[in-house]
Amino acid sequence: MKFSVIIPVYNRPQEIRELLESLQNQSYSDFEVVIVEDGSYIKSEEIAASFSSDLEVRYFYQENLGQGFARNFGMKNASGDFFVILDSDVILPPNFLQVLSEEIPKRKLDAYGGPDAAKEEFTALQKAMDFAMTSFWTTGGIRGKLKDPSKYQARGFNMGVSRKVFDSTGGFVDPNRGEDIEWSIRIKKAGFKLELIEDAFVYHKRKNTLLSFTKQAFSFGRNRVNVSRFHPGAIKLVHLFPSLFLLFLFMTLIGWHPLTIQLQRGLICLWAFLILVSGSLQTKSLLTGFLALVCSVIQLSAYGKGLIYELVLKQFKG
Repeated sequence: MKFSVIIPVYNRPQEIRELLESLQNQSYSDFEVVIVEDGSYIKSEEIAASFSSDLEVRYFYQENLGQGFARNFGMKNASGDFFVILDSDVILPPNFLQVLSEEIPKRKLDAYGGPDAAKEEFTALQKAMDFAMTSFWTTGGIRGKLKDPSKYQARGFNMGVSRKVFDSTGGFVDPNRGEDIEWSIRIKKAGFKLELIEDAFVYHKRKNTLLSFTKQAFSFGRNRVNVSRFHPGAIKLVHLFPSLFLLFLFMTLIGWHPLTIQLQRGLICLWAFLILVSGSLQTKSLLTGFLALVCSVIQLSAYGKGLIYELVLKQFKG
């Protein structure tokens, strides 16, 4: 099959360069690259053009409408049989498209979602954020590690759909608030087969600071509620855990009941110890393990706060 790699970009030309370099090194060669500049004032056109001798690159510019609608624009103008949607801050392993070319027909998939990982040369903070987003002790490992791959909800940094799926469902209906999860749910409701392909991982080179990571996690919590406006059953018990963690942490800090405070503090310390040890062992760095603990507290607390905030907002505004 011919892949169309769809990449929305906003003011990040250097990221596009690294992604295109990784596309140059793919072992699978039947693909085009469709870059959609979403109203950027720092454009990537020259960088895209510099790869035109090695890659089939097509560059488009549109007024800023949000990444969901930028992806739709790219898919409407693509020529491939299957659309591979990537964020601009990812880097691909050399066999990425080869894995997709084998797994999609073998498993008869109409759509897929893939996980993300941290590359060896990433910074300690980037590795720590990756741990916080993917660890069993934080997200339960649901972001890319599921026993049942059919339960996976694809994320826009690494997902793909057939042309038939796009034509049938119309693509993204929200520009930038959980739009990938909403479409994943809608794809499955339409009867298409969407599963996790665990080996189709990307290296996610996040540019976050701790402050921007906090804001992003807060937005993720809000986004889950936004998705529930389209799909009332989108909020599951597992999505409430970060909010429960935040409340538990708050009650532990204020010491609300003298009979349980020692138990609460013991559980928090045990969880923190497990994060520190597993993060340090996974990354082979005590510093990264400590940063993983910091990022894990931020990720859960901010997500939980965002979800509560949006639920209250939804209650008043509908």
